[in-house]
Amino acid sequence: MEIFNAWQLWCIAGVVFFIIEMFTPVLFFFNIALACFIAAICAACGILPVVQVIIFAVFSVIFLIWLRPALVKYKTKPENETIDMYTGKTAKVIKTVTKEGGRIYIFDEEWPAVALNDGDVFNEGENVTIVKTQDMLMYVERTNTN
Repeated sequence: MEIFNAWQLWCIAGVVFFIIEMFTPVLFFFNIALACFIAAICAACGILPVVQVIIFAVFSVIFLIWLRPALVKYKTKPENETIDMYTGKTAKVIKTVTKEGGRIYIFDEEWPAVALNDGDVFNEGENVTIVKTQDMLMYVERTNTN
């Protein structure tokens, strides 16, 4: 009597590789785990064990060559690249914004904001333009109403 079927062993191996990946920052074991799950699907379909191992090896190599570089590039994308999309957009003040701070609302999100120029005060309900972002902080100025 078998304790585990082949597909179950492949799934266990995949989970183990996922857990190892959580403790290592190299994005290597993630690809191996995905290949384990593909081999598990093959095993569940009744494919011979030798073919399962070959499929596992082939997909491991494919994922390491093709998927890993894309994941590494995505993982190392600078934080500012994602929040720079707010620059030039109009936001609504929800807590008075001065040089010392305040809060704005844009794209269904609330962000900390400061006035770009000394002496500027933006009251609740006013629209402001985001002129730059730095360290998750939005710098705003008065919106032109030409």
